[in-house]
Amino acid sequence: MKVLVIQGPNLNMLGIRDPRIYGNYKLENIHQNIKAHAEQLALEVDFYQSNYEGEIVDKIQECLGQYDGIIINPAAYSHTSIAIRDAISAVGLPTIEVHISNIHAREEFRQKSLTAPVCSGSIVGFGPFGYHLALQGISQILNEIKAIREAQAKQAQEQQ
Repeated sequence: MKVLVIQGPNLNMLGIRDPRIYGNYKLENIHQNIKAHAEQLALEVDFYQSNYEGEIVDKIQECLGQYDGIIINPAAYSHTSIAIRDAISAVGLPTIEVHISNIHAREEFRQKSLTAPVCSGSIVGFGPFGYHLALQGISQILNEIKAIREAQAKQAQEQQ
C-alpha cells in the first residue's frame, strides 16, 4: 500500500522556526523516521512539501490512481484553504491530518481547521510523533478497506 505525506508551508523551516512550538527536528529527520516506521507497517511512503497552495491542490489530485492514502500537514492552510479542503474531498482517499503543535491550545485563528472535517482523522499536539500515529491510523484504515474488498469479491464469487 502506498501513502503520500504532504507537508505544507513553512514546514521546510522545521528545526529553525520557533523550536519551542515545533521542536528541534528538521523535516528531513522527520521523513527518515516516517520512512523507517512505514517499512515496519509494510507501507510504501513518498514525501512532498510545498509553500504554495495551488501546488498542494495539484499534488492531492495527482494522488488518484497513484496512492492508497494521504497524510497531510496543511500547516497554516488548514485554517484558510477551501481549495485544499475541496481537493481532499474530491479525491476521496483516506486522509489523515497532522499538526505538530496542539492547534487547539494556540491563537484563536489557529484553532479551527477547515480541512479536518473532510479527513478520516486528525492528530494534533504530539510533535513529530504525530506522524507515527498517522501511519498507524492510515495503515489500519487501508487494511480495513482491503479486507472489505476481499470479502466482497469472495461473496461475489460464491454467488456466481
